[in-house]
Amino acid sequence: MERGPSNGRARRRRPLRILLVLVLGFAVALGGYVGYVAIRAAQPVTLPAPTGAYPVGRTIIGWTDHTRTDSLAPQPGTPRELSVWLWYPAAPGPDAQPAPYTPGAWSGLHLGGVPGLGETGFDEVHDHALADVPVAGGRFPIAVLAPGLGLAAPQYTTIAENLASHGYLVTGVTPTYSANLTVLNGQTVSATDAGNPPVFDATDLHAGPAQAAGDRLVGIWAADDRFAAAHVAALDSSGRFAGHVDATTTVYLGHSFGGAAALEACSSDPHCAGAADLDGTQYGTVVHTGLTKPMLLVGSENSCITGICQPADAGDQADRDTARVLLAATTGPTWCYRINGAEHFNFSDYGTYYLAAPIRTQLALGPINGAEALTITGAYLTAFADHVTRGRPEPLLTGPPPYPQVDVQRIAS
Repeated sequence: MERGPSNGRARRRRPLRILLVLVLGFAVALGGYVGYVAIRAAQPVTLPAPTGAYPVGRTIIGWTDHTRTDSLAPQPGTPRELSVWLWYPAAPGPDAQPAPYTPGAWSGLHLGGVPGLGETGFDEVHDHALADVPVAGGRFPIAVLAPGLGLAAPQYTTIAENLASHGYLVTGVTPTYSANLTVLNGQTVSATDAGNPPVFDATDLHAGPAQAAGDRLVGIWAADDRFAAAHVAALDSSGRFAGHVDATTTVYLGHSFGGAAALEACSSDPHCAGAADLDGTQYGTVVHTGLTKPMLLVGSENSCITGICQPADAGDQADRDTARVLLAATTGPTWCYRINGAEHFNFSDYGTYYLAAPIRTQLALGPINGAEALTITGAYLTAFADHVTRGRPEPLLTGPPPYPQVDVQRIAS
């Protein structure tokens, strides 16, 4: 009769043992995953190699536009200051040194805290540029490259290096107080609500306050782009770039909000040869006036920025309608493409980093191979730039795409 209670206690202990085994198994699995993530994040990543004939140099310059008061700055009356990265065709000597991916305080672009443990360390991201080396012989057109909202110029190194290798002075502009981080005079500067308005968290970016904020901000970014282009043109008169700048020819390029700014900048710059928008819904006066210059629109798989899509919500429909207004008003030749398998962040270097699964799911990265998406993007940007700045016939713009991921949505006649 004494065995009954003993068996009862045994039965009660059995679920506890099972629970302990499950908890221990989960802890072991979690520890193993954390160890795997740490190993992967510490492994070197080499960005896709440039496809042009020139070696690539890189330098970083800080410029102040004393003609403008910065309405995005936390202190009234501050002149507009910008950090500009220049990638360029180079003639390096034997003592040339690699340019770090994110030198000094720019390393703050890496994710911080616990999430940062699941992202490739930026010291392990290897680019192809050489620091502050001499410029190659010849005169080169200016290509102004603007990032997406919150991002910074170095996070588009793959695109920039590729264009530079094809003979362009690529001018990467980080919009101060709109980027999550920029570096001015060695000090980090964060975004403000004026520079990255909270209303942009809305689903429909063309509704009410979001539309007004976008139209206002795109004008500031476009002015940044034109200011940077003018200052690069002025480098032709002295210093390292003397005699190497084609000051009469500029092409404006950008991703996301930077793409909208590229179109807006081109619309008011007489030196603009053309503009390219990578997956950016459009804002500003250019939407209604259109472009008289050549225009390239490249969207991700579910994007509506080319005017052709099946809208999933009111935001998509607004993007599509905005693009259609722009296209109807534009008189310059226009090319529109979609890259299937790509999402919004595949136009930046994010597609090349290792990102642990919980982080990756929070970013708009599609199933396409990240390096392949950037290679395709680089090919179309280079073909477009070569055609509009140098008048070269480009089969990539006129024939069927050699990439199965690309859908042609519009080809200029």
